[in-house]
Parts: sequence; C-alpha cells; structure tokens
Amino acid sequence: MVGDRAGLGRAGQAGTPAGLFVLTLAAVVLFVLSGCSAEQGARELSGDIATHDPAYVAGAEGDASYVYSTGNGQVADGNIQIRRSMDGLDWEYVGEVWQEKPDWLVEAVPGVDNLWAPELYQHDGTWYLYYSASLFGTNTSVIALATNSTLDPDAADYEWVDRGEVISSVGTGYNAIDAGVVEDADGTPWLSFGSFSSGLHLVELDWPSGLRADDADPVLLADRDLAVNALEAPFLLAHDGFYYLFFSRDFCCRDVDSTYNIAVGRSETVDGPYLDANGAALLDDGGTPLLSGDGDRVGPGGQSVSGGTLAFHYYDAGLDGAFQLGLIPLRWDDGWPVVAWE
Repeated sequence: MVGDRAGLGRAGQAGTPAGLFVLTLAAVVLFVLSGCSAEQGARELSGDIATHDPAYVAGAEGDASYVYSTGNGQVADGNIQIRRSMDGLDWEYVGEVWQEKPDWLVEAVPGVDNLWAPELYQHDGTWYLYYSASLFGTNTSVIALATNSTLDPDAADYEWVDRGEVISSVGTGYNAIDAGVVEDADGTPWLSFGSFSSGLHLVELDWPSGLRADDADPVLLADRDLAVNALEAPFLLAHDGFYYLFFSRDFCCRDVDSTYNIAVGRSETVDGPYLDANGAALLDDGGTPLLSGDGDRVGPGGQSVSGGTLAFHYYDAGLDGAFQLGLIPLRWDDGWPVVAWE
C-alpha cells in the first residue's frame, strides 16, 4: 500500500520504461488517495495478541494503536487488559485499567470475576471506556464507565477515573453487556448493548457525562426470535448516510467448538429498523454474513471497527483453541461492508 510521498526525481519521457513506471506509480498514488485501497485479507500479527472482545483504536495518539479487551480473573482482579502497537502489527501488553475493581461494582454484581467486552469512544478530548460486569449465562449484568484524557499509559496525565453505572439489567428482560457507542447526525450519543435474553438494544446517552440519558428507555434493534436467542456484541458504525449494526451470533467461548460468526444490517436512522442486504429485518433473525470461521481460524466475533479495519477475536485450532486478535481491512461493495480472511 502506498503510504509515503514518492520522491520520483527526474521523470523519463512518456513511452520509455522510466516514463511508464512514473505514470503507473502516479496512477497507484491517485488510486490510493481517492480512498480506494487494494489491501485486504487478515494482517499478519505478532507479539501478545491473546485478546478477547477487542476494542480497537487505530492510530489513537501519534503512531500508537490500542486494543482494550476482556480481563482475566487471575490477573489484576480481572480488570480490562491493554495492548499497544506502534505499527498496527506487533503488539505488546501494557497493563490493565485498574488493579482492583471499583467497590460499588462488586456490590452491584456479587461474585463477578473478570470484566468484559470494553468499548472506547473519544468525544471532545475525553476517552470514554465502557465495560461489562456480569455473571456468565445470566442477565445479572452492569455496563459501567471510566474516563481518561489519554490512552497513553506513559503520559503524565494518564488516569482512568471511575464514573459508575451506565445501565443495569438486574431484574429486567435484557442483558446489559457488550457496549457499543455511536453518535447520530445531531451529535447525540447512543449505546448499543445486549446478549441472548431479549436481543440487542439501544439506549440514549448524554454528553459530557457519557451516562444514560434521563428517562431513556432501551429500544430493541435485533432479535432472532428463537428459544436460544444467540446474538450479542452489537457495534454501531455511521457510514455514508447509514448506521451499520455489526453483531456476533451463535456460540462463543467454546474454543475450537465455537460457532461464533459476524453479521451486519443497516438503517437510515440510529434506532432502526435495521435490515440486511436482502431486506430481511434484524428483528426477525435477519443479518448479512460478514465473517465466519475458516480452517484453523474458528469462531470470529466480539468485533469493533476503527480506521477502516475490522477487529475481532477468533480461536486458533493450531494453538489448541487459544483466542487471538484478528484485524482485517474493511472494503465496501454497493453500500455493504466486506471482509475476507485472504
């Protein structure tokens, strides 16, 4: 991919090999600058890529990209994990958000082990980190919020400040996990969330607090209407006049037996209705397939999008089912996102 300005020096005359090279290179530069890229296929990643439910931010500050991901109950009290890359390919582990969970969170979800499925969103110079605390297989769940002025853990002003509860699903029919944030055309923030239970939901937030707007009730976005309502991890992306709802469906977290896959629908308004490419409603088990397993790469899901790249986790059969970070550039075809492993 052409990323630097080319110093061509003296150009040959048109029709000579040198001139032909210059014209060809110029065409390539024009092609890239016009917004089209030939890059496709999963990127070859290295370093520490053992991430689950990645919240990916490409080139957040300087050359650094970040991935925040689900914590490990045996490390730093299960807090959200942080990885950084200077080139988007080689990743290093740089710690956790906190060393101990907030006391109020442990009281709100008694017995909670690790914190799940973070989401990062920047607004007006502040980073908003949404994350889930839940008891697996139940809707005893809370989405909570922390804020920071920077993602750089080496910065003098780096500090994640606990902002408390955004939404709880205790005693409700939905499940408050897997946050995703988008702003509508008026700049109003919205939080997508949900897992199994009664499907995927949307609730209005408020700036600058980043918390749930007063009296805002969740709106249903997607539902499989099945006995086992296996869809979760909603992520909303505003693109070219539409809101795209990326989500994971079927079953996660079973190593090489996982059946997770990623699908998408879109709507002209943030609160729906969302339809797939065939016109089927996401409220009626619709969804255009985006990415499923391939060979040793099993059960992709838990996705986010940044810098024109789809981030997700998958299970590597070649590594006995270990979960890994995946990054694939998004392409657009007739108004729909497209990705491919190769």
